[in-house]
Amino acid sequence: MKNFFKMMFASTLGVFIAGIILTFVSFFIFIGIAASLGSSNSYVLQDNSVLKINLDGAISEREIENPFQFLFSSSSIDTYGLNDILSAIEKAKSNNKIKGIYIEAGQTMTGYASMEPIRKALLDFKENGKFVVAYGESFNHRSYYVCSAADQVFMNPQGVLDFRGLATSIQFNKGVLQKWGIEMQVFKVGTYKSAVEPYILDKMSDANRQQITAFLGDIWANLLKGISESRNLTIDQLNAYADECITFTAPEKLTEYKLIDGLKYKDEVESFLKNELGVDAKDDINTADVREMQLVPESKKKISPNKIAVLYAEGDIVDDVVPSIYGQTAITAQEYVKELNRLKDDDDVKAVVFRVNSPGGSAYASEQIWRAVKNLREVKPVVVSMGSYAASGGYYISCGANKIVAEPTTLTGSIGIFGLIPNGAELAKRMGATFDGVETNKHSNFAGDVLSIPLFGVGLLPARPLNAGESAMVQAHIERFYDLFLTRVSEGRGKTKAAVDSIGQGRVWSGNKALALGLVDELGGIDTAIKAAAELAETSDYAVKEYPAVKDFFTRLLEESTGSIRMQTAQLFMGKDAYQLQQTMQAWQHYDYRQAIMTERMD
Repeated sequence: MKNFFKMMFASTLGVFIAGIILTFVSFFIFIGIAASLGSSNSYVLQDNSVLKINLDGAISEREIENPFQFLFSSSSIDTYGLNDILSAIEKAKSNNKIKGIYIEAGQTMTGYASMEPIRKALLDFKENGKFVVAYGESFNHRSYYVCSAADQVFMNPQGVLDFRGLATSIQFNKGVLQKWGIEMQVFKVGTYKSAVEPYILDKMSDANRQQITAFLGDIWANLLKGISESRNLTIDQLNAYADECITFTAPEKLTEYKLIDGLKYKDEVESFLKNELGVDAKDDINTADVREMQLVPESKKKISPNKIAVLYAEGDIVDDVVPSIYGQTAITAQEYVKELNRLKDDDDVKAVVFRVNSPGGSAYASEQIWRAVKNLREVKPVVVSMGSYAASGGYYISCGANKIVAEPTTLTGSIGIFGLIPNGAELAKRMGATFDGVETNKHSNFAGDVLSIPLFGVGLLPARPLNAGESAMVQAHIERFYDLFLTRVSEGRGKTKAAVDSIGQGRVWSGNKALALGLVDELGGIDTAIKAAAELAETSDYAVKEYPAVKDFFTRLLEESTGSIRMQTAQLFMGKDAYQLQQTMQAWQHYDYRQAIMTERMD
């Protein structure tokens, strides 16, 4: 029996050790495979090639590739950074091996202002005598706006062009919260600060309807203008097509309306491209996609010790402890203060373009980033380039720059502050929870009664309303920060606080209107901002460098794997639901209830 247990123990230990060895061997093999996929640094471009751009998917300001993406991505949709798309088009324009651009359109997901520079780049590309052909099985407003700049726009015979005008839809949750026994206590400054409305109303306020009508109309007018010029159609014709809701019309009618140049299947479009290139019908088309074009050396790459830095900031503005519990990109105060300080101290950097694409967020975090921008401006020029959104906190961190450049369809302004503090007294009553305690001072128990789940001890939300005195203190706190917001904009834009307040009050403006109001200085894209930064730095000899610096493959691999292991281990011991709840509560504990954020979105 003794020998039996010895043999069993030895066998078990052997299997265990073998498992560990196999795991390590597999891990290193995996790293080798991943590294080989992520280590390519060049791409051989063939003669008579076409740049292929896929517009079916999401476009962010700047793509940061996940080292595990090739294993876990189940999507065949290409998604790119806007910077990579623009860089690819610019390279293709001057490269003699690229004869044209082929766009595969689809349901593009991004802000309208992000489509503007792509469209301009395509029009500029055509000036070199090269062709642009677009094809789609389906188009939405965003992808069609870009594709309308092409020489030829084709659609699948069974395809769809979704063209029916822009709209917003807001879900109001006042009734839902009431059913749960939760009341949202709102503190705000700004007639137009509408982010709180879904919690306290059951429909849009008149002020919010007014501002959305205005900026939605500006965006739609800009889209119609571009399509009208490229397709040689009047604005009235395009509005008539939208009113007809041609999304559901027969595809043949789209060619009759001159919105589409022809109905072709994908292989027929490929035959068309072969004809354009002079390629034999049996041969393949040489293509290079956006990522491959990043590996093609620039023919006239600028080499200079002088740098114009482009610092990308995308997402909600948040504090530092829990930047993003759901994995979205975010602008964390700690990270961006460090980046701005590094650029301030780098003597090779002569000016900074701060690329902001944010609807706002934490008022406290916005103030920290604003101060870092101010300190940077005291040493070297700072030009803000606004993306699709640079509103509320996004405008706060922008207003201290030397110059602000926005797209016509950028949503900006929203100069206002709000705070939300939930009251779960009714929910606590329904659950049968009561509270009692001792206080040393009048307001010691401010928001101190926190409803928890019995046994688990996880705090949910405050379980009593603020009294009149407490409410007055919170409102005064919000108003002080609004006054500070007005001061920051007043100093940065050279306006009186009264003038800023008259165009503030939380109102969202389009880039076009913001220019007229003096909230921005010029309309244009990131290239316009780079030129402006160089002029302010009084230099024509410079190279452009992007920040934050992209981490090397192995650093990203290590960070991703470490974070994944930490998360999976926590979930193993706590359970997935408990882990997510714990992360949510951790975020709530560090939540800045003074929010400078814009919530309007549109389709």
